[in-house]
Amino acid sequence: MYQRILVPVDGSATSDAGLAEATQLARVTGAQLRLLHVVDDMPMIMSGDTMGAMAGDVFDLLRKNGERVLQAACTRVKAAGIAVDTKLYDSFDGRLSDRVVQEVAEWPADLIVLGTHGRRGVGRMLLGSDAEQVLRTATVPVLLVRSGADTAVETAAQPSAARSP
Repeated sequence: MYQRILVPVDGSATSDAGLAEATQLARVTGAQLRLLHVVDDMPMIMSGDTMGAMAGDVFDLLRKNGERVLQAACTRVKAAGIAVDTKLYDSFDGRLSDRVVQEVAEWPADLIVLGTHGRRGVGRMLLGSDAEQVLRTATVPVLLVRSGADTAVETAAQPSAARSP
């Protein structure tokens, strides 16, 4: 059964749904969690010179917010009696999906649990989907947890990954 579960978190309701599901799964399996947050500094990079001297301050605020997100999530998991650690990365290191796949190999995780908005159609095409990209490139099973009105849980595994009954 799963012993090392990687959970990307960003403080959103979607992310919180994934964290709650991962915490419940860890409680049942005795797994430990690694919480991962990637600081989304790409909007700052894309803005170019318009931000000027403020960029350093904004980067610091983004990192501090990431630290707060991780701390809050870590506190929730510890309160449930689950072993947990955290990792914080800048998006300079690549997209969230790239960092998740890299972290699976480095840690190594045997399951990824993440929240997804479940976007379809034009919204997904325009905004892209880190969850979909993780699903396509992950070498371990991925559990996608939908948020919002539709809280159904989808399980998806790579074709080569065997599922336990």
